[in-house]
Amino acid sequence: MTKHLSPADFQAATGCNAAALARLDTYAALLAKWQVAINLVAGNTLPDLWQRHFLDSAQLLALAPPGTARWLDLGSGGGFPGLVIAALGVEAGIATVHLVESDQRKATFLREAARAMDLPGVTVHVKRIEAMEPAALHAAMGGAPDVISARALAPLGDLLGLAHRLAGPDTLYLFPKGRQAEDELTGARRYWTIRDLRLLPSKTDPAARILSIRGLEPA
Repeated sequence: MTKHLSPADFQAATGCNAAALARLDTYAALLAKWQVAINLVAGNTLPDLWQRHFLDSAQLLALAPPGTARWLDLGSGGGFPGLVIAALGVEAGIATVHLVESDQRKATFLREAARAMDLPGVTVHVKRIEAMEPAALHAAMGGAPDVISARALAPLGDLLGLAHRLAGPDTLYLFPKGRQAEDELTGARRYWTIRDLRLLPSKTDPAARILSIRGLEPA
């Protein structure tokens, strides 16, 4: 039988403190409760929540630049990676995490989870990403996002188009991708110039990669 990652294993892997782990315990319990009515994650991944979703999301935090204070997560769904980043980011100085999710039921879950975890810096936008107004978003965040993330949202070429209009000149993009990451990157380069790219291994899936992008401009 496969051994699933436990909360203690997660804490050892990430170095998070007891307060952060308690927030994620609260999140896990709430997600299991809501999953009965709303498909927040694939049902067969729920037994391995701490590995497949929590650790997979948490690994992005270590890739954020020092001093990151404003984080924007697109297509947040059940809260991955954005709500995990918010739960862990309190001690890291991440003051605001904005989650964009167009599904009203999922957005309600995100708000309830943020409330239950006592994360006042989380703001949920119930909008399509295309409908987000960059100037209004930046005003609400107190500036352009330091990091934009998205997980399992869209092919890279489309994702870059969604994210770029909401970014600032120094924004770092962090996009976990599966085994097709390099193929997606090849396709996206037809339309986008990427001046600073790192293709990083995932800690949770040997076939997956994390794209770390800066200096993004239309080709």
